[in-house]
Amino acid sequence: MTDAQGHGTEGLRCLVTGASGYIGGRLVPELLKAGHRVRCLARTPAKLRDQPWSDDGVEVVRGDVTDAETLAPALQDVDVAYYLVHALGAGRDFERTDRLAARTFAEQARAAGVRRIVYLGGLTPRDVPAESLSPHLRSRAEVGRILLESGVPTTVLRAAVIIGSGSASFEILRYLTERLPVMVTPSWVRTRIQPIAVRDVLRYLVGSARMPEDVCRAFDIGGPDVLTYLGMMRRYAAVAGLSRRLIVPVPVLTPRLSSHWIGLVTPVPRSIARPLAESLKYEVVCDEHDIADWVPDPPGTPVPFDRALDLALQRVRDAQVVTRWSSASVPGAPSDPLPTDPDWAGGSLYTDTRELAVDASPEALWRVVEGIGGENGWYSFPLAWAVRGWFDRLVGGVGLRRGRRDATRLRVGDSLDFWRVEEIERGRLLRLRAEMRLPGLAWLEMYAESDGERGSRYRQRALFHPRGLAGHAYWWSVSPFHAVVFGGMARNIAQKAEASEGSGRADGDPSGAPLGRTPPGTGADRGR
Repeated sequence: MTDAQGHGTEGLRCLVTGASGYIGGRLVPELLKAGHRVRCLARTPAKLRDQPWSDDGVEVVRGDVTDAETLAPALQDVDVAYYLVHALGAGRDFERTDRLAARTFAEQARAAGVRRIVYLGGLTPRDVPAESLSPHLRSRAEVGRILLESGVPTTVLRAAVIIGSGSASFEILRYLTERLPVMVTPSWVRTRIQPIAVRDVLRYLVGSARMPEDVCRAFDIGGPDVLTYLGMMRRYAAVAGLSRRLIVPVPVLTPRLSSHWIGLVTPVPRSIARPLAESLKYEVVCDEHDIADWVPDPPGTPVPFDRALDLALQRVRDAQVVTRWSSASVPGAPSDPLPTDPDWAGGSLYTDTRELAVDASPEALWRVVEGIGGENGWYSFPLAWAVRGWFDRLVGGVGLRRGRRDATRLRVGDSLDFWRVEEIERGRLLRLRAEMRLPGLAWLEMYAESDGERGSRYRQRALFHPRGLAGHAYWWSVSPFHAVVFGGMARNIAQKAEASEGSGRADGDPSGAPLGRTPPGTGADRGR
């Protein structure tokens, strides 16, 4: 069968890299909806286990884009390979990592006979030499060139700011505008930008799969509005129902200072904020809209900026954020040891263990455990947690501001403040791996177990594997506070479960909002 353009309409075999990330996690269900078969490449396949589409026939294979041996089998029998990975936030050497990954992927795709590569890159100004671009934009452009020269027909989609619930760009815009009614801002707020709604990005990605074999080029993609960042913040305030913001641009805020400023106000850490801030000084406006020749725009698309904001805000209010900018952040290499390793393989393992009988059902206890973090807090000594979060931000970590993707339900791979969900045994175990800056590896385990007719038993373990002398010194310096922090956490979780047992909810709020969350659509929820 063929469509109106003469292209085959049978489902294609697609490989998606970066499926645990913001765009990749949203692309997979769109490809399935279009009738394609999907295989995902992941360094840690377990991270995709709880994705809503994991039971829809999606194949998940273990591999790494820098490892040719794992890429070769993953690319076998693939028609279209989506390249949605980059090393942003991975340190000063991220350009070299991006280059190595792109070359390895290109070579293996050509060897496997892949019919098309589709890459989502960054929109760059054509009149600025590559060597003058920010490292972030320069690397995105270089990856695009490597893939276009791979010998495999390639589609490079070049986007500027992507507006969608959970995107890093949207989160920066949202938090800056909502938290600062008066702002002293860098001069780049006057730079022109052509933002694009995430749903248009996904539509172009899916449509690119069926481009003819003789198409091998880059396409600019953007929405219908060209704005300054200043205009974007003012439009956000209007759409969100906020008072008009007073914004004073000044020329003295360098990208480094801007990244510190963004890091203080928004959940996005400095390691990600800095390359984004450096890129905002360039005017990024589409020079063409040729993509519409191959992926036509239905009525109402591309989505206007105000509509994209409204859609994103509605998802936030309804707690329906499917993926977030923090989804792809990983705490360490896949070879990092687990706290379940026998005897513990690799050296010392400090533990702090707490156990309590709880006069509530295991189900009520589990609801409290799974609802921990974010707006609900950590059930003990809030000031201590806040200070630890502030200190982490100060040294370039993620801090506590990432919050939760969903107010009541977690899945493997979710970021949770400065933790990452490493394992869930639904109704029994939640294991978190620390992503704050530490001289070692740390985990927090919480168990909700049946205790016969008496109710349930709560078990909690904090574990720390020190790295060098600094790691040992760190553990012993904080251990005097464990009775207050971890002991208080265990007691308060137990009390919360017992208090919720009679109402059948985990917060006792007559509104029915889970774990103290304000019902969607109220004024308090609107300001999140």
